[in-house]
Amino acid sequence: MKELKAGVDEVVDALRGRGFDYLGTVDGGWLRFAGGLNADGGVHACQILIDPEFHDLPAITLTTVPATLRPVAPHIADDGGICYLAKNSVVVDIFDPVGQTLAFIVRAEFVLDKLLKHEMLEDMEEEFFAFWHGEICLTDFNDTVLGAQHAIWVGSGELKALVACDNPELTKAKLRVVGWKFSDSTVPVYRVKTQAKPKPSQTEWPPTTVAQLLYWQGSLDMACRKKLSERIAQAKSKKASEALLLIESPLLTYGVVVRFNEDQNGGEKNKANSALNEPYAAQVVPCSVTRIDDRYLVGRNMPGKKTLAGKQITLVGCGTIGGYLAEMLVKAGAGTGGGQLTLIDNDKLMPNNLGRHRLGFAALFRNKAYALSVELQFGLPSAKIRALQVDVRMANLAGQDLIIDATGEEALGHWLANRVKTLSPMLSVWVDGPGTAVRGLFWDKAATACYRCLCQHTREGRYQAVLGGAPSVMAGQGCEGMYVPFPASVSVQASSLGAEMALGWVNEKLEDKLQTRLLDKSLSLVTPDCTPEPHEKCPVCGS
Repeated sequence: MKELKAGVDEVVDALRGRGFDYLGTVDGGWLRFAGGLNADGGVHACQILIDPEFHDLPAITLTTVPATLRPVAPHIADDGGICYLAKNSVVVDIFDPVGQTLAFIVRAEFVLDKLLKHEMLEDMEEEFFAFWHGEICLTDFNDTVLGAQHAIWVGSGELKALVACDNPELTKAKLRVVGWKFSDSTVPVYRVKTQAKPKPSQTEWPPTTVAQLLYWQGSLDMACRKKLSERIAQAKSKKASEALLLIESPLLTYGVVVRFNEDQNGGEKNKANSALNEPYAAQVVPCSVTRIDDRYLVGRNMPGKKTLAGKQITLVGCGTIGGYLAEMLVKAGAGTGGGQLTLIDNDKLMPNNLGRHRLGFAALFRNKAYALSVELQFGLPSAKIRALQVDVRMANLAGQDLIIDATGEEALGHWLANRVKTLSPMLSVWVDGPGTAVRGLFWDKAATACYRCLCQHTREGRYQAVLGGAPSVMAGQGCEGMYVPFPASVSVQASSLGAEMALGWVNEKLEDKLQTRLLDKSLSLVTPDCTPEPHEKCPVCGS
């Protein structure tokens, strides 16, 4: 505490030297100062709040926003707060409180000076989301068709949101998970596309009437303005009380709710006031749009890459590897976009599985495939996930784009390789020894070793992960309780490798069909990632 007090005293003294007065503390113990920022040849009154522990950026707020920065300006909040640095763009040095605080003030002065000279107006495009806020709107469009759609009001407690979608049942399945309730009525939705990046108007902001909305959109894109005008007229002709307009730009999708009063839709009141009977006087309320569609949720972390959406994928084995791998596959798009993820396992989750399984106590004594499908469905209700509680030898494996063996059972792996050789590509993922390494083999019959080939090779000393092969370690007692010990982190590593290889396959960038991640750093990897050759005596490949 003594060091912290000394740091605070030093900052107070340093700011006094800059002409700032110390005004005491506010909630949370933050230090409050009043003074001025030097910018564009003048001094602009401001207040500064400083974290007494110096973990956060100081909050610097103009006492009065200059008229030239109204109604909006980049990097200036409604309350006059200056966004002079992105929070995660700098490292706050807690050991130099004076130097960093003065540097932050200099940076705020630099930004304000640029703004007053109108040199940063282009930043309003990138910061548009900060100027466009209002009612909550969620979008769940699985199709790209523009034009008329519909929306429903949903809510829970004080939270209320408008949800626009093209498949209401699918959307409701998602929102039921969070306990939201749905209204019975629907709101017409119109989706309009524009090539213009939005930025706030420098005259009236935000738009509060249709007239202001159309004037602003016309300054950005006249074609978009025309489309909006047509859609508003269409909604009014249907005597809708309100309509949602979604404007899809290259930067983001933003929306407005247009509210028509009763008189605008044929009421008897105030007919003398002709202005009220015009759609241009209708109220406009901005909407903050957030996407919840599967394509966005899955693809936002993989821009420019294909996901597993639309693929028919079967995962055999829902144990310590398969449990985590199934979740990663869903997060990569499996089961979405018209695809399906099939889980096959005829085993039940037992207490001895809990130490390294994706499932927990709630799934005890339940079939692993079924319990896992329920868990994954809860995480992404719109995903199509099927559980087959049977031995894979009894399952129909035809029609699959990819079959993944996560059982770690060598004999079953041989059978699967023989079974799928005329059906689809196959990916095998397993743990080598007691967590020595994790390995994956992709087999697409193109002069590549199958799983049976690789097993034969490794017995003969080729393509091993480590020299001499992984050690054999068993734990437990008796025939029924023997198992290979390794922590859950190893299972996650194997699952991650499997998910990466599946994505490499769908993006046609899986050059090395055998991949290994060495986990035991006391040993040396002897086989780098490669594409192994078929074994000359493999009964599966027929070489």
